Amino acid sequence: MVYDNLRRLASARLGGGADWTCQPTAIVHEAYLRLADQDRVDWQGRTHFFALGAEMVRRVIADEARKRGRQKRGGGWGRVTLDGAAFDADSSPVDPIELEDALTKLAEVDERAARVVSLRFYGGLTEPEAAVILGVSERTVRGDWRSAKAFLRRALAAKDEADDQ
Repeated sequence: MVYDNLRRLASARLGGGADWTCQPTAIVHEAYLRLADQDRVDWQGRTHFFALGAEMVRRVIADEARKRGRQKRGGGWGRVTLDGAAFDADSSPVDPIELEDALTKLAEVDERAARVVSLRFYGGLTEPEAAVILGVSERTVRGDWRSAKAFLRRALAAKDEADDQ
C-alpha cells in the first residue's frame, strides 16, 4: 500500500511524461532507501511517514533533475505540470529545478508554507493531514497553501521572464 501510494505520487509529480529518463519506480526506490537510512527518526505514524516520504521524493526529483541538467541543458528532463489538487488546473509546465529553487526561496521567507507545499504537492497529503503534521489548524494550512501558491507563481513567472530576455 505504501509503495503504491508513493509510486502514484512520484508518477504524478513527473507529469506522466514518457520522455523522462528517471521513472517513478526508480524515484520511489531511491526515496525509500533514503527513508530507510533515517535511523534517528521517531516515527509518529502513517501521516508522519508520508510527510518524510514527500520530502524524500522532492529531494530525489530535484537531485536527479540537477544531475541531468549538468549533463546537458535540460538533461532530457521534461517539465512538470503543477495541476490537480496541488495547483491550478490551467498551470503551465514547470521545470523541476526551477520549482525546487522557488521552494527554497519560499522556505527562506516562510518555512511553514514551504513545508505545506512539500506535504501537499509531493506527499499528496490533505489539509487535515498536513495540519496534524505541522501542529496547526486546517485554516492555517489553507492560508499557507494559498500564499505559497501565489509566491511560487510569481517566482516561476519571474524566472520565465528572465529566461525570455
